[in-house]
Amino acid sequence: MAPAPAVAVSIPPDLSARYARSREGRAWLDSLPGLLEDRLEQWRLEVDLAPGSLPWNGHGGVVVPVRREDSSPAALKIAFPHDEAKVERHALALWGGRGAVAMLASDAESCAMLLERLDAGRSLADLDMEDAAQVWGGLVRQLGLAPDHRAEWQEFGHIAARAEQWSDDLPADWEQLGRPFPRWLLEAALEVCQTRGAVGRRSAHDLLVHTDLHFLNILARPGRAAAGKPPAPASYAAIDPQPMIGEPEFAVAPLLWNRLGELPAAQAGQGLLRRCHDFSTAAGLDPDVARQWGIAREVDNALWYAARGHLGNLSRSLWVASTLAGNTVDGLPHPHALPEPGQGG
Repeated sequence: MAPAPAVAVSIPPDLSARYARSREGRAWLDSLPGLLEDRLEQWRLEVDLAPGSLPWNGHGGVVVPVRREDSSPAALKIAFPHDEAKVERHALALWGGRGAVAMLASDAESCAMLLERLDAGRSLADLDMEDAAQVWGGLVRQLGLAPDHRAEWQEFGHIAARAEQWSDDLPADWEQLGRPFPRWLLEAALEVCQTRGAVGRRSAHDLLVHTDLHFLNILARPGRAAAGKPPAPASYAAIDPQPMIGEPEFAVAPLLWNRLGELPAAQAGQGLLRRCHDFSTAAGLDPDVARQWGIAREVDNALWYAARGHLGNLSRSLWVASTLAGNTVDGLPHPHALPEPGQGG
């Protein structure tokens, strides 16, 4: 198949709005048409978009459905060149399509990857919690590789080091932001950082961890579902890994700050703890270690939101963190009234 003439690809408005806020972002947006054209030519791809339709996008990049020379479907992803995007290709290379989207080609300079085409319209968010836990748990077991001799392992940060950094940063940020939540919650997060950070430094069982493994970052593999049977891990693949090395329980937290509206209205706190337990055990993880990491991660998120005035997101993080710590902060909205991530300024 000879390469087709270049097809104009429109940039999704929300992606443009997000990156137009900074000089670096605007420069990247200006470069995107050229980057796309270059990758289409070099990898001999055809854009596979219906006329007038937009490509897919996440928070940090654009994904264009394409066809390869043999007419097989694929997806061309070009990410804004931030730290997490620069290491994504290394994690995908290690996984080799097992549990995660398969990487067919990559270009480090443009932060571009040619990926297996997944079903962007079907994610783990479509499954009930029981089925979602089984699929998630099976994928985590596949993704949890132990370090070996391959060079890609040198590219990842360590979760224990992140905890040690938080031990310094969280108290300073909390003071600078005017103590936006009770001190006891900050201390609960610091205890986790000090305990798990020390454990992580001593651990001989580090694994590769997908640290952003929430419901929307697990997409269906077309044609893999078995009719009349429960969803299986083999029918899904993880995307956008934000990879690190360390305790795999670190991966549970994003499940706890999403889909809060599905918690039982009368016993939402118990429902959150039960979700932490169910997903952890489905993956062979320690639920209490997962709970601890959830406290630390959400306190870090809460300070990030407080610094930017994202009050709805701040309330959600405080509800999750304090509930996991066993003492829900007074005065917060019911979790059913809290926004989903990205929807609450």
